Amino acid sequence: MLHHATKNSNNPSAPASRRTRMRWAIVGFSALGLTIAYLDRSALSVALPFMTKEFHISPAVQGIVLSSFFWTYALFQVPSGWLLDKFGPRVIYPIAVGWWSIWTALTAFATGVGSVVVFRLGLGIGEAPVQPANIKVVSRWFPRKERAFASSLFDMGQQIGAALSIPIVTALAMFAGWRLAFIVIGIVGLLWIAGWLAIYRAPEKHSRVNAAELRYINSDQGEMVEAREEGAKVSWRSLLINNQVWALMFAYVFRSLAGAFFLTWYPSYLLNDRGFSEADFGLVGAIPAIIAIGSTVLGGVVSDRLLSSGRVSPSLARKIPIIAGLVLSACIGFSPFIESNVILMIILTVSSAAHSFAGAAILSLPAEVADSPDVVGSVAGFQNFGSQLGNLISPIAIGLFLTVSNNSYVGPLVFAAISCLISAAIYGFWVRIKPVVPLNQNTDDSVENERT
Repeated sequence: MLHHATKNSNNPSAPASRRTRMRWAIVGFSALGLTIAYLDRSALSVALPFMTKEFHISPAVQGIVLSSFFWTYALFQVPSGWLLDKFGPRVIYPIAVGWWSIWTALTAFATGVGSVVVFRLGLGIGEAPVQPANIKVVSRWFPRKERAFASSLFDMGQQIGAALSIPIVTALAMFAGWRLAFIVIGIVGLLWIAGWLAIYRAPEKHSRVNAAELRYINSDQGEMVEAREEGAKVSWRSLLINNQVWALMFAYVFRSLAGAFFLTWYPSYLLNDRGFSEADFGLVGAIPAIIAIGSTVLGGVVSDRLLSSGRVSPSLARKIPIIAGLVLSACIGFSPFIESNVILMIILTVSSAAHSFAGAAILSLPAEVADSPDVVGSVAGFQNFGSQLGNLISPIAIGLFLTVSNNSYVGPLVFAAISCLISAAIYGFWVRIKPVVPLNQNTDDSVENERT
């Protein structure tokens, strides 16, 4: 089973101590997959002001349309995690990308609100596996001391996708109509599938992974490696009664109640409430997402550096960037009280960046609390289900609030700030992270013997 890796490890032309670095190429493709996913899902929020003119959609109905993606996206999170644990990312990920790319392109043929909602429901089903898949990939391909940084690399795909959607969809909508935008970005996903099938294998089966890299990947996973080798299984019942699974889910609900604003109502807020022109929005609207890219990576670096230093516990190494980021992100609550649009964009950028700063450490948590590597995908599915509950509730609640409050954004943005603080409290007081257990010498030797 491991003959390809054996060839690499026995290659006399390469020093035995030099590790291959295939894990970085793998996470790069994961990042590209998430970029495409967020480009597809964010396209509607950017195109919605143009679509509203054609379909005459009220604010309350806009909230339902924006939320519809998350109905199926949330519903299929847990099944997606189970499928990933059973069949693996190599099989499930490309199926998902192909499915959602088709539904994205179909949006170009919408004839009204009803058809848009149907196409968004199809998109939500297809995108459900994307985050559990990326988390599963990182848990298999990276040691604990690199997981937050690796998670930040794939997670920045959401900021890149959201940022790209603003100028791309705005430009296409202004010059060629909003329908063409959905066809163009739908085609992009189909191209990604070929690359993934060519590059992805489990690390033990990959021809470009040598013994040194595999040993490094497993070096600080300890009990998780032993559980994988022994075939340890964890029942679904144990997941449902595991309070840490519920902690991850509820913490993400409140985090997403705030973050969903940037995925849904943010363009309409700037265009309709703050008086931005379409050209101005296309020019500066992507700034928060662009800055958030660097912030995502920085959060991962900080968390992994703290973990590697040995001066703080694994719990603090993960929780410091999470809590700091979420508390700072609560500054979004000041937005409706600021008159200057320049200062407004600074506040929104800081809030978005701080929200993203917490993201990498959060995405590393399913592997940190799971009892077995065989259920990391399922735990990630539960966590992301919580994320999508927040994403589902937020746009509907904002739309209804705008309807009854004469289009005031004060309530929604203040509530977003409060949600950030509640999420920080849950991560701080409820989530418990396992200590690092180094891989024992016997297990390490057994891995080396198996490969050679």
